[in-house]
Amino acid sequence: MRTKPEQAPEHSMDPRRSDDESIKQSVIDNAVYVNGRRVDSPLSLGGAIASLRSRPGAMAWIGLYRPDESELIKAAEEFGLHELAIEDAIVAHQRPKADRYGSTLFVVLRAAQYLDKPEKVEFGELHVFIGPDFVLTVRHSEAPDLSKVRRRMESDPDLLRQGPQAVLYAILDVVVDGYAPVVAGLQNDIDEIEVQVFGGDPAAPRRIYALSREVIEFQRATSPLVGMLDGFIAASPKYGVDAELQSYLRDVSDHAITVTERVSGFRQMLQDILIVNATLVSQAQNKEMAAQGDEVKKISAWAAILFAPTLVGTIYGMNFDHMPELHWALGYPLAIVLMGVVCGTLYLVFKRRDWL
Repeated sequence: MRTKPEQAPEHSMDPRRSDDESIKQSVIDNAVYVNGRRVDSPLSLGGAIASLRSRPGAMAWIGLYRPDESELIKAAEEFGLHELAIEDAIVAHQRPKADRYGSTLFVVLRAAQYLDKPEKVEFGELHVFIGPDFVLTVRHSEAPDLSKVRRRMESDPDLLRQGPQAVLYAILDVVVDGYAPVVAGLQNDIDEIEVQVFGGDPAAPRRIYALSREVIEFQRATSPLVGMLDGFIAASPKYGVDAELQSYLRDVSDHAITVTERVSGFRQMLQDILIVNATLVSQAQNKEMAAQGDEVKKISAWAAILFAPTLVGTIYGMNFDHMPELHWALGYPLAIVLMGVVCGTLYLVFKRRDWL
C-alpha cells in the first residue's frame, strides 16, 4: 500500500489550506486565470475544473506534489490525459522527453541542484501536462520551486496572457537556469581534483570516479533538452506561439546548449585527469622501482667485490699438503696482492657502469 506523500513547503505555508483530502495530499497551488490575472483559487481539482469551464477563455494552472495514483487518474479523467502519459507520471524516474497526445503535450524535466557540503548533485523530476486551457504540473521532488515561476508569471500578466505555452516556457527557463550553479559546483570540484592529482593524493582516483558518475547523470538530465527545445521552436508557428515567446524559447535553448557543452567538456576533462593520474602513478612506481634497482646494483657490486678475496682465501685455506704455493716464500704476499688487484678491478668496473 502506498504511503501518504510528504507535504511540500509551499503546501505547509499555504493560507488557503482546508480539510479537503485532495488538498492535504498533493495540491500545492490551484488557480484559474483570465487575461493573465488570477480570478479564482479553487481548493480542489474538481473546483478548478468547474471554475475553468464556467469562464470562457480562462486557463487553469494546477500544481501537484507527489500525488497518489488515484489523484492522477482523476486528473486524467477531468482533462482527458492519455493513459501512457499518466502511467509515466505515476511511475516517475523518466528520462527528459516531450510527447504529444492529440491536443495535450506531456513534458518530463530533470531539475538539478548542487549540494555544497556533500559535494554532489541532487536531481528532481517534474512532469508537465500542457493543454489548450490548462497546465498541470506534477512534482516528485522539492526542486524546482515552481512557486517562484508562478509569482514571476503573475507579476507579468502580458506574458501569462499568452496561455499554457508561456507557462511551459517559464518552467523550462527556471529548470535550465538552475543548471548554472551545478555547472559552477562541478567546475570547482574538477579544479580541486587537479590539485589533488598533481599533489599525489591517493584519494584522487576515488573522487574522480565519483565525480564522473555525477557528470554522466547530469549529462543525461541536460542533453535531451536541446532537441526538445528545438522541437518546440520548430512547432511554434503550427500551434500559434507568439513571436516574442519564440524568442524567449530560443534564449532558453542557447542556455541549454551552453550547459550541455560545458558538461561534455567536464567528461573529457575528467577522462584526461584520470589518464594524467595514471601516468603520474606509473611514473612514481617506475621511480620507486628504479631506486630499488639502484640499491640492488650496489648490493650486487659489493657482494662481487667481497667474493673475490673470499674465493682466494678459501682456496688457500684448504688442508692439502701438496699445494705449490704453501711452502713458497712469496706465496702469502702474492695472495694478498691478487685479492687486492681483483677487488680494485671489480670496483673500477662497477664504478664506471654506475653501479657504485
